Amino acid sequence: MNTTAVLPHDCTARPPEPADAEALFDMLAAYNTALIGVADGTVDEVADRIVEPGFDRGTDGFLVLAGDGLPVGYGTTFGRGDREVVGIQVWSQQAAVADWLFEQTMHRAREMGRERGHAEITVDTEVYRADESLRTLLSDHDFTASTTYQRMRIDHTGPIATPEAPAGVVVRRGAFDDATRWTAHQIIIECLRGQVGFVARPHDEWIEALDGTSTFDWSLITLLEIDGRAVAIRLCSEEYVETEKCGHIGMLGVFEEFRGRGLATFLLRDAFARDAAAGLAGTNLNVDTNNPTQALRLYQAVGMNPTLISDGWRRVLPVI
Repeated sequence: MNTTAVLPHDCTARPPEPADAEALFDMLAAYNTALIGVADGTVDEVADRIVEPGFDRGTDGFLVLAGDGLPVGYGTTFGRGDREVVGIQVWSQQAAVADWLFEQTMHRAREMGRERGHAEITVDTEVYRADESLRTLLSDHDFTASTTYQRMRIDHTGPIATPEAPAGVVVRRGAFDDATRWTAHQIIIECLRGQVGFVARPHDEWIEALDGTSTFDWSLITLLEIDGRAVAIRLCSEEYVETEKCGHIGMLGVFEEFRGRGLATFLLRDAFARDAAAGLAGTNLNVDTNNPTQALRLYQAVGMNPTLISDGWRRVLPVI
């Protein structure tokens, strides 16, 4: 591997371990707070990502420690599908460490593509709009901004009436058996197909990932059926309960031929009512503003407003 970046002399690097979660969270929280004013995560979330299915921490994670043993940088490489798309993330407030981590993650991305016999791969990353140093690093290495993401929120100041389901729609709450989970996964794949950076996960890996997420349980999936066929889904989590006292909609999708019937609006308003009833201060979600379904307009129409902006950056990388 030809590298140009070097770590500061007092720094060492190794793969992350589950026991690193608390110290790593402290570093990431400091990094995020300097940029956006909040930690934007929890210790449990960091711990979940270290052991996430599909992530080999021995080869795909890079933890940089200062001389006192505390983390000063972290980088990850995550291969999607057949590794034709690879996601990288880099965090460090020290420019030299960030440069080194960037080289490690890009090298690992190339390795993943080479292992699967690809001539080129697409490398994706997501960066807070406020992170000027990382945006500059990416631009200097031929990445270009590919899309924009908004985190949107609606506040709940009192009880919200539970909406009536559209005529002819049956609401199924929870995905507790294998058949329902298979159906839910297939709806997600169909609804997200063609969106920036989306690559379907193998079903078993998808199940394992959700089972291993501390803020998720299978009661948080809702399906809508028409004439006995599941045609829409909402997947929620408790990811922001600890940090913002908010419910979170992780995914909402409706089959194309059933759009325009109020299904998505019902799923949103139903989530708002359930979160308000649970005493939560609001509900949030993340949206790709280039989503071909015009999802941003829908979320604005039901009263959601942006609270945080980040950008997706990408580069098509020859595998050499």
